[in-house]
Amino acid sequence: MVELKKEKMAMQMSSKFPMYKNFEPRVPVWCVTPNEGRTIHRFFETSPFSPSGRYMGLFRMPFEDRNPKPGEKGQIVLVDLEEGNEKIVAESCGWEPQVGANVQWGKDDTQLFYNDVDAAKWKPFGVKLNPFTGEKMKMDGCIFMLSRDGRLAATTCPMRARLTQLGYGVILPDDRVPRNVEIPDDDGLYITDTATGKCRLLVSIKEMIERAEPKLNMDEYQNGEFYGFQCKWNPQGTRLIFVLRWISRDGKPIKQQIITMKNDGTDIHVALSAREWAKGGHHISWCPDGENISMNLNLDGTGLRFVKYKYDGTNMHKILEHVTGSGHPTVHPDGKHILTDAYTGEIVAYEDGSVPIRLVDMETGKVEVLVRIRTKTPYDGTLRVDPHPAWDYSYKRIAFNAYADLTRRVYVADLSGFVG
Repeated sequence: MVELKKEKMAMQMSSKFPMYKNFEPRVPVWCVTPNEGRTIHRFFETSPFSPSGRYMGLFRMPFEDRNPKPGEKGQIVLVDLEEGNEKIVAESCGWEPQVGANVQWGKDDTQLFYNDVDAAKWKPFGVKLNPFTGEKMKMDGCIFMLSRDGRLAATTCPMRARLTQLGYGVILPDDRVPRNVEIPDDDGLYITDTATGKCRLLVSIKEMIERAEPKLNMDEYQNGEFYGFQCKWNPQGTRLIFVLRWISRDGKPIKQQIITMKNDGTDIHVALSAREWAKGGHHISWCPDGENISMNLNLDGTGLRFVKYKYDGTNMHKILEHVTGSGHPTVHPDGKHILTDAYTGEIVAYEDGSVPIRLVDMETGKVEVLVRIRTKTPYDGTLRVDPHPAWDYSYKRIAFNAYADLTRRVYVADLSGFVG
């Protein structure tokens, strides 16, 4: 099965997709959404490529110059990379502009997942869809990230997520968005069994705070509210990251920390404290070993660097001393490369509104700018376009978002000449 998957990954891209030539890319790059646009792939730590490598699951916004209102629908788009065509396979009003409807693949090409909202009851839910037959299963819980084998979906509360940051949850009427006035025992990390659709609260925020090591100093968290923002499976499905945020009612800065735990909700740790995060940093991801975490962090006041530390917060160190961190970094399974992009305001970006897709050698510090792509839009904040470079299942191709011809588009690049 593994050999078959590798063979499919080596297939040729359809000639219907135009090649991207701007700024002389170092690798072959195709635009896989050349027509209607307004399309993004989800995020940097899950793959929009199907397990076979033939298809992509994407999300198309109905508009891109404003945030959605409750009940406004976008489209789930299936792109056939071999045939060079696309098909609308579903609609959803369970989306926000940064990650869409959290479209992602399950165990094989017959399982495509996304979020939706019942606009009659204003209740969000996850959907498991066979994109070829149209067969659907409505799940009790929602999806932020699926385990690699597709068996379990993890999520923070998608209704509450936007209280700390727009772009990553679902849109409901304001009076339907619950608030966590006290430290909640009924909100936290939710797990859904994708075979049955049944959802359970694995660990509440109250339990996390009570059981996490080292202990949070609760004197620093007075007159505010705790919420979950993002959660992430490690590749092995054995551990989870939970981004815990605290928002003040007095206008003080958000405090955020990284909580980790085993997949059964035990062994809870504060992997990165709010004090460390406040020095400057963003975008966490599990390393391939499933034990360590990578992110951009201003560890010692010298600026963003790629930093690595264990799930319990120990052994925190810079991966490279003099290479500037940026964007959304992931570590390749070969243990030799970091892939990342950049925000338009970061040091490594260009003044014309374009940003680099960089491949960094973790041993030598050599940086290859593989692609330079425009992401600057007329819109800021939650309506910005982030490339979110994400690997396919062979770790030889990547997908990323960009802003071209006045709309959002998705691109594919072949990195087989740089990674084994």
